[in-house]
Amino acid sequence: MAQSILITSAEGHSGKSTIALGVLEALSHAVARVGVFRPIARSTEEPDYVLEMLLGHDGVQLSYDDCVGVTYDDVHADPDAALARIVERFKAVEAQCDAVVILGSDYTDVGNPAEFAYNARIAANLGAPVLLVLGGRGLPGEGETLGTSDPRTPDEVAQVAALTLAELKSARAELFAVVANRVEVDRLDTTVTAVRAVVGDGVRVWALPEDRFLVAPSVRGVIRSVGGTLIKGDPELTTREVLGVVVAGMSMVNVLPRLTESAVVVIPADRTEVLLAALLANASGTFPSLAAIVLNGPFPLPEAIDRLIDGLGSSLPIITTERGTYDTAVRIMHARGRLAADSQRRYDTALALFEQHIDGAELTRLLGLARPTVVTPLMFEYGLIERARADRKHIVLPEGEDDRILRAAATVLARGIADLTILGEEIEVRARAIELGIDIRDAQVVSPFDAILGTRFAEEYARLRAHKGVSLQQAADTITDSSYFGTMMVHSGLADGMVSGAAHTTAHTIRPAFEIIKTRPDVSVVSSVFLMALADRVLVYGDCAVIPDPSAEQLADIAISSAATAAQFGIEPRVAMLSYSTGESGSGADVEKVREATAFVRERAPELPVEGPIQYDAAADAAVASKKMPGSQVAGRATVFVFPDLNTGNNTYKAVQRSAGAVAIGPVLQGLNKPINDLSRGALVDDIVNTIAITAIQAQGE
Repeated sequence: MAQSILITSAEGHSGKSTIALGVLEALSHAVARVGVFRPIARSTEEPDYVLEMLLGHDGVQLSYDDCVGVTYDDVHADPDAALARIVERFKAVEAQCDAVVILGSDYTDVGNPAEFAYNARIAANLGAPVLLVLGGRGLPGEGETLGTSDPRTPDEVAQVAALTLAELKSARAELFAVVANRVEVDRLDTTVTAVRAVVGDGVRVWALPEDRFLVAPSVRGVIRSVGGTLIKGDPELTTREVLGVVVAGMSMVNVLPRLTESAVVVIPADRTEVLLAALLANASGTFPSLAAIVLNGPFPLPEAIDRLIDGLGSSLPIITTERGTYDTAVRIMHARGRLAADSQRRYDTALALFEQHIDGAELTRLLGLARPTVVTPLMFEYGLIERARADRKHIVLPEGEDDRILRAAATVLARGIADLTILGEEIEVRARAIELGIDIRDAQVVSPFDAILGTRFAEEYARLRAHKGVSLQQAADTITDSSYFGTMMVHSGLADGMVSGAAHTTAHTIRPAFEIIKTRPDVSVVSSVFLMALADRVLVYGDCAVIPDPSAEQLADIAISSAATAAQFGIEPRVAMLSYSTGESGSGADVEKVREATAFVRERAPELPVEGPIQYDAAADAAVASKKMPGSQVAGRATVFVFPDLNTGNNTYKAVQRSAGAVAIGPVLQGLNKPINDLSRGALVDDIVNTIAITAIQAQGE
């Protein structure tokens, strides 16, 4: 039976979706199969966006329809029949999972006490302990938006907790823990103390602070709230959060001083001079950066103005709605922030808040989840992030012009994975980050044309390459290349490692490393591995990216380096030197090369378990190994697979990645004096985050 937890609150607007996301993330690091269940959804016609967001988590493999119990209409019509249906549908989800996050109802009738009682009945009937979420702010009053409601005192939060305890006891539901959410920062500890006095010492109590980005609507939410249409601008920028509303019902001169950071400007559609002024102000750099412009009223843009806007090349979203000014402004002010996977900043902020204030490992332990016997891709990736966080290193990212790099940087900074330097022109990099609605304030941004560092790096590069006849002027020209500049930062100790390649070739990334960082004294070549995260374990494949046709000596280097990399990432190295022949069964130049390389490995690293030549099936499958190579300590149990050439390695890792659904993390470069890692030019944001974490871990071993 799966271990389950029901997350609910005694009122609306408590922010329990943030807590649900954090709990789901924590559970996915502890068990292989995590489920989500929504006992009551708003309707069957409009998808529940919170459920969709949770189902979008990498650890959940369930369909939307399977994870919904009943609708509010079903509950109102016959509460008992609805409860029976909820239990039936939950059991079907539970049977497929090791743990299930159950998300309580959303209080369509805000403050209705009967709704909490029904959530308590659900918890009792599903046998799920309750994680109670308490709101640190009062409910919005008439004319108030969510973010402007008054903060509660610790005693007021404790009073809400006391009112819920009777309902839980009456329904015979078990209180597992309490989270006070959206609490004033200076009241976190006193709120925990006040709530613990009410619920008793046997119940764990946590508190999370208010964060304005979690309650702020996105531009996409504004479009939805006003029934608008995006007519201009970059659709990517509609995920940006809106932190204010400016109603431009006055002249251009009076509007400009009233513009605020990340605001939506509401402009009557026939006031084209104000529209153009707002666009110019947003582009100027001397005014705040706007989130969007909303043109209200039934007036189309004149053709000349439309052409003029296109000529400005602005990416600022411009939205049209036929509503009046007052109605438009009110709808924007009452738009609610949605914690959705399409807002990376909000998603990262929610996870970061949870991780900073709630011990996920303690939570899973209190739930009674045993230490897992398998390692899923999510568990492995989480382990990487945890190890990187434990000893933060400084990583340089040379490709500051790439949006994926900026998004990954925001995630890395928000979750405390590493400290970062991003290369690029500071005004341009930071302006683009603001446009994307992401936070990279904690990153250093350095221009590769920086005069002081440029002089220092040019002199050092000229010294390093003097034997190649490189002059100081040539060195000065070379180091303005971002890959060379970033590599010089690592060489000079200004950064601990570098991650590049999202917009450059592998050769462009690693050539400076060959020239400047150079190889370790104990290895002759730089090679690479992919960390192949299968459904239940992680394997190491090398070399799949660097050396086309290694010699026997180079193959031995690759094997020893790959084993060291495996150990660095918590994988016990058992090395299989792959060939088309196992043991003494075959011959030929290719087999002999592998046999010779195996002998070199045994000579240079006698403590390392290694077998070769060996075929892949004999290395990976215990049944095959018992027939082809009985008694081997590696056959059937290999964790490090060394391919005889790049052609075999590259094709094999891609075949396993596509056919077996494995997550291929890498390439991870090995053999350099300091960590430099290459990205695929098709790398996703998550790939970049993982590579930064890997590079930071490699730097910890320096």
